[in-house]
Amino acid sequence: MARLIYSVIASLDGYIEDEHGKFDWAAPDQEVHGFINALERSASTYLYGRRMYEVMSFWGTTEASAPGQSPVVREYTEIWQAADKVVYSRTLTTTSTERTRIESEFDPEAVGQMKERSEGDITVAGPNLAAQAIGAGLVDDLHLFVVPIVVGGGKRALPDDVIWKLDLLDEHRFAGGVVHLHYRTSME
Repeated sequence: MARLIYSVIASLDGYIEDEHGKFDWAAPDQEVHGFINALERSASTYLYGRRMYEVMSFWGTTEASAPGQSPVVREYTEIWQAADKVVYSRTLTTTSTERTRIESEFDPEAVGQMKERSEGDITVAGPNLAAQAIGAGLVDDLHLFVVPIVVGGGKRALPDDVIWKLDLLDEHRFAGGVVHLHYRTSME
């Protein structure tokens, strides 16, 4: 069975973007990006809400794979383009990337079935969609990248209204101050 993984870059105070919607402080450096690439290689499907898909659709452009891009960016572009994408949106009617389909509603039962039949891992991106998956008990792993900045408010990385027991599997410190924490859902 595939794992459903929530991977998120957040400020030290737990936000993915500040109160003005800015997240430029979360852009990974080459070292962090290479680490993320290694994590993403096991994913065969990405689950997105509309806003996160719109941000991530950059990786489906020719600009993302242009010769001037760093090797780590070109590598991530290949990883991203090779995976299937499911976008949950009530307003989106078309997509701009290949291997992408739209679902109007997040259906926990359908995602559970997807986990059972998937050959590779599945990632969920975006805090709103991840909150639904966490609340439904579907998320197996959390990869939390903590950036050494406090932004004071904005969009929270983790939901406020769930209790989610986790076991720490690994931690990694990067030269630029980012810390990666890998948790798995506790089996208690």
